[in-house]
Amino acid sequence: MNRSEFIRKSAMGLGAFSLGLDVLPAADGGSAAEVKAESLAAEQHPSPGGAVKRFGDGRDWFFEKRFGMFVHWGIYAIPAWHEQHQWRARVERAEYVKLAGQWNPFLFDPDRWLDLMQEAGMKYLCFTTKHHDGFCMWDTRQTAFNVMNTPYKKDIVGMLADACHRRGVPLCLYYSIADWNHPNYPNRGRHHELPPQPGDSPDWDRYMEFLKAQVRELCTGYGEIHGFWWDMNVPGYKDTSINSMIRRLQPSAVINNRGFDAGDFGTPERDFQSDAGIAFPLLTEACQAVGMESWGFRRDEDWYTDRHLINSIDRYLCRDANYLLNVGPTAEGVIHADSQAILRRIGKWYHAVRESLEQIEPASHLTTNRDVMLTRRGDSILYVHLNSYPKGNSVKLPPLTSKPRRATLLNDGSPVETVVNLTPLDHASQQPVLRIRNLPVNETANVVPVVKLEFDEAETAKIFSSKKST
Repeated sequence: MNRSEFIRKSAMGLGAFSLGLDVLPAADGGSAAEVKAESLAAEQHPSPGGAVKRFGDGRDWFFEKRFGMFVHWGIYAIPAWHEQHQWRARVERAEYVKLAGQWNPFLFDPDRWLDLMQEAGMKYLCFTTKHHDGFCMWDTRQTAFNVMNTPYKKDIVGMLADACHRRGVPLCLYYSIADWNHPNYPNRGRHHELPPQPGDSPDWDRYMEFLKAQVRELCTGYGEIHGFWWDMNVPGYKDTSINSMIRRLQPSAVINNRGFDAGDFGTPERDFQSDAGIAFPLLTEACQAVGMESWGFRRDEDWYTDRHLINSIDRYLCRDANYLLNVGPTAEGVIHADSQAILRRIGKWYHAVRESLEQIEPASHLTTNRDVMLTRRGDSILYVHLNSYPKGNSVKLPPLTSKPRRATLLNDGSPVETVVNLTPLDHASQQPVLRIRNLPVNETANVVPVVKLEFDEAETAKIFSSKKST
């Protein structure tokens, strides 16, 4: 459904829609930034293989497109230090708002972003419509602090939405609950808040009406939306009606757990070696940035290594989780050359090994070797992911004793040697195990090597009927 068709249909039904408030009292100055996944997430029951149960509705796109691009972009790209520049650099509000008068991203072309996204292997996009600074990247009627009141004078969310719809790319929208600009938001100096500001009139009820009106705008003005990504519920406020409104207006939208109720999925952040076992019991979308210091564009940024990012991506996708990798465009509207180079290198790896990460099942329970992770396709194929830095050029997969009929290094398509035998280190067990030998680990040191193992049916019957390893 394109944008104009969706706006017309939404307008027909919106007048009959009421919120039906079901509100819990706000926490008294609490510090929790996220509402923990409890009610909705608890409805997702893991299958024996570790996969999370599907929704059975339009939200199931989230299980098919597991790797996405996160984009943090706003007027904070002008000082080019951090997306929380106003707060972290202690900039007075009266000074910070002047940045809007300089906003003119004349090089912004959403198709160039989407070209890069797809080159990296990413399937969907999540965009920051309003970050903590309160500046809105769309033509909102609720505040003048928006992109239309800048030298640029164009609706960036609209431009991006049109490009995504034209190219069939699911678009998710980020929205910060904390707001450093709105006079009704109760800035109290808690985490990710300003201290009380001159001229403020804190009024949570009025601020919530403002927030709901903005959510309605985003859910009715830009065609089909595939996700709503809340952030920074500093007061820990609960109100199930708001996500209910989103679900009513955008039934294909997945909703994260940082809003006003549990939502659909959890959101570990910059979480590289999180120990969640061999598979996540609940739907999860990790997020990470290519830059080490900031999510928005930082002129003097330090960059993660390819190996670090690829390891992180692989470890989450192997466990049936989604992954958002963030870039911060410049004030001119282009993605920085260093970020582009990183994404292209990741894309080269991802496209080579993608069959081991898309529409697969977690299968690490089949081995006790926790230096690798396994994924499975059907009843005859296992993929071995060397996502812990290899200690040597050989990998053992106890207790597996079946030899594959073919083994291939997906990274370059070359054949790999496998044997089933007893080695001196396994003398105590006296059990021969499957061993992958002579891997080119030095040649693949900057990426994650992935080995595809193809078995005969008689052998897979033994493998997949084995008990889970602990």
